[in-house]
Amino acid sequence: MKKTVQVEVGGRPLILETGHAIRQASGSVFVRYGDTVVMVAAVKEDRVREGIDFVPLMVEYQEMSYAAGRIPGGFFRREVGRPSEKETLTSRLIDRPIRPLFPKGYFYETQVIATVLSVDQENEPDVAAMTGASAALHISNIPFAGPIAAVRVGRVDGKFIVNPTTSQLEQSDMNVVVAGSRDAVVMVEGGAQFVPEDDMLEAIDVAHKAILPLLDAQDELRRLVGKPKDEIPEPVVDSNLEETVRQLATEEMAHVMTIADKLERRDAKKALKQRVLEAVAEQFPEQHKDVEHVLEVLEKEIVRGMMVRERRRIDGRAFDEIRPLSIEASPLPRTHGSALFRRGETQVLAVTTLGSSSDEQKIEALTGETFKSFMLHYNFPPYCVGEVRPLRGPSRREIGHGALAERAVRSILPSNGEFPYTIRVVCEVLESNGSSSMASVCSACLALMDAGVPVSEMVAGIAMGLVKEGDDFIILSDILGDEDHLGDMDFKVTGNERGITAIQMDVKIPGITREIMKRALAQARDGRLYILGKMRQVLSEPRSELSPYAPRMESIQINPDKIRDVIGPGGKMIRSIVAETGAKIDIEDSGRVVIMSPDKEACQKAIDKIRALTQEPEVGQVYMARVTKVTDFGAFAEILPNTDGLIHISQLDHKRVQKVTDVVKEGDEVLVKVIDIDREGRVRLSRKAVLEKPQGRKKS
Repeated sequence: MKKTVQVEVGGRPLILETGHAIRQASGSVFVRYGDTVVMVAAVKEDRVREGIDFVPLMVEYQEMSYAAGRIPGGFFRREVGRPSEKETLTSRLIDRPIRPLFPKGYFYETQVIATVLSVDQENEPDVAAMTGASAALHISNIPFAGPIAAVRVGRVDGKFIVNPTTSQLEQSDMNVVVAGSRDAVVMVEGGAQFVPEDDMLEAIDVAHKAILPLLDAQDELRRLVGKPKDEIPEPVVDSNLEETVRQLATEEMAHVMTIADKLERRDAKKALKQRVLEAVAEQFPEQHKDVEHVLEVLEKEIVRGMMVRERRRIDGRAFDEIRPLSIEASPLPRTHGSALFRRGETQVLAVTTLGSSSDEQKIEALTGETFKSFMLHYNFPPYCVGEVRPLRGPSRREIGHGALAERAVRSILPSNGEFPYTIRVVCEVLESNGSSSMASVCSACLALMDAGVPVSEMVAGIAMGLVKEGDDFIILSDILGDEDHLGDMDFKVTGNERGITAIQMDVKIPGITREIMKRALAQARDGRLYILGKMRQVLSEPRSELSPYAPRMESIQINPDKIRDVIGPGGKMIRSIVAETGAKIDIEDSGRVVIMSPDKEACQKAIDKIRALTQEPEVGQVYMARVTKVTDFGAFAEILPNTDGLIHISQLDHKRVQKVTDVVKEGDEVLVKVIDIDREGRVRLSRKAVLEKPQGRKKS
């Protein structure tokens, strides 16, 4: 039997329905918001996945073309292949806030699938899917410490809007998704147009208040249809084994976790683990996993205790201290722009490439086809962390980090009209020990400037961490990889003095308070301004000229009605221009023509040819015309490509002309003047007007 719960969010009803479909799943809901409908199903298998130490959770978000009344492109005409970037990013949005809410020792294969069934082009399905995923888990038998919910916050004309429509988002200076529990915020993800920290904090507060009714609705749905939760016993380690391992490892682990160098520390931990395993092998055979678990718990206790009690970090830095920076512009000689940014043991090489409008990325989405003229791609090869693994396509993590860095620098780019290049930045992570995505923001900004892209200002990024023990907490600037792994928060913030351009926060505890977020934002601001100061010492403004290896681009505007003249029958004319000049030519429906070539002279030659093809006659102008047809009443002559005019017999000469062929014949070239263009565009020409008038006659 169908059960329905309704709640108002952002001034519109959001409806949760369950019980009428997908009844073989562990839990399922339909979420309706406006005419956007998302179906979410959660399933837990009964068998435990052996040999793992993480929650085996798979989250898939899929947008079906029929939801927007579209048929997919491609040969198969169905949704096949890799998920789109939007689907991947939304899958991560759903995964991140729910994953920490599964109990310790939960190793059952679990899958959450969110499918967009209908979309109204105004209400975004992603936040509905996030709330739906929580609701499906909350009413199921799956042990899930929810509920959580999510909303989007925008701001138009200084007023915050919860779940802004697509049209409102176009006017908004921020686009931030916030997920929260009843007590605190658990995830933040979004971008902004240099929004001050206090305003961002207020936006998050607005979002959290809007989330509370969604939690009430999920609790009500569970009251109506909720299943008893499965009991998952916490893993128990033999107390004798734990005591033995602690006696063997505590003192050395305390020393190991003060080794500043990442690889040296990693090798020392491996050696310690191996010695402990060998020492307990006879007494506790086949309990390797339990030994490793105790060592991990011990490592976490030592590092967190060292911070809280000794006020000391792994590498000895102060809590707000940034690791040493090394910055280089133009490390690569033949690319259009490049930069190398190192912060401690994290290093990123960014490379900028400039192209034409034909290089734009075509995106097929439920909203239709769009084109993207700026792309930032993030690569995390295995060697950057000293590992070996097969190279495949970009992972979800790589796509997510690339999207975050892209969002961070998009705000500083010129409009496509001001700088008509397609821009691609690739960030290659060469070394990684914490926050390679924020190093990518810094290197990408510098590589854009090195390429001569006229960015409006500079931005930098920093990752913040948190260690919270009871009521005591510590905010860490520029976290190491181990500090991220052993801490309670990963909080990334990008921007400059004016404010924030991108933000991403994930927490591993039930949530963080407003006070913690406020302090983290303030400390992040200090950190990124310090980094910006170092970046400006290397490159303070964009290069005044493009790289000599970058293509030269010019754009001109022509009458859209003349586009067919430039293209020619079957593309013959434009192909001949490209073949003759070597330039690349893109023509937009608006009549904007972009000409690109490594050679400036080739660019100008192509422009001259296009102008000749699209030039329009002007009254009073004199042209050299070629006679194309002779009639009894005059001659037709071509003054411009595809533009003819009539020289009436009375305009052939000052004296009376008896027969047109007495003066001109087909193929003759004559000088003529345009004396009139009528409303239909018909051109009247005069040969007489450019002839020397005979003595004693007035020039007509």
